Amino acid sequence: MELFVTKNSPYARLIRALLHELCINDRVIVTLAKTRAENSPYYAVNPSGRVPYLVRDDGIGIEDSDLIGKFLCALCDSDLWAFPNGDEGWELRRLHSLCRSYLDGLSVWLREVARPVDAQYATLIAHEQARARRLTILWEQEIMSPLMQGPLNRTQMTLFCALEIEQLLPGFDWRTGHPNLSAWYERQSLRPSFSKTAKGRCCQTNANSSQFA
Repeated sequence: MELFVTKNSPYARLIRALLHELCINDRVIVTLAKTRAENSPYYAVNPSGRVPYLVRDDGIGIEDSDLIGKFLCALCDSDLWAFPNGDEGWELRRLHSLCRSYLDGLSVWLREVARPVDAQYATLIAHEQARARRLTILWEQEIMSPLMQGPLNRTQMTLFCALEIEQLLPGFDWRTGHPNLSAWYERQSLRPSFSKTAKGRCCQTNANSSQFA
């Protein structure tokens, strides 16, 4: 299988970390794709140009981190991407929806500031900054949930990748005044799946990594 990623995509980072959690990182080629170039050859692989994008062994491609995660976990007979039954499952879904709002908003902010200054939409940036501040305050409390403090799940992995965006967004200061969230992040950062996919190690997932430019 082959996973197409970019260096800065938190969604791709999520799937790269999942490969390690499932112990199948040596079975997947991780390839850097150019998604902004006008005539990138990557568009012949995935016409939408989005990442992450997983090409299965049968040549069929899967787009979207949620769907890729479900496929990989099904392949490995893992329940890491599943929601439990009953009230616990609904609570984890609630937390996950908050987490995706956090990650999606930060991603919009990140994409906007990556544009030339004269092309940036200041109102949109301000909106996403305010959303991030509100959700950071909320997560300072929600992080104490047993579902966030217990065994690893997809929501924890998604939140970690959202917080890691601080490395790309200097204005995203979620640590100050949020000791619970900071302590949780520091513990999670010790997991091999996160440390081995940290910034600067984008395509060091395995010896077969390559670039598609």
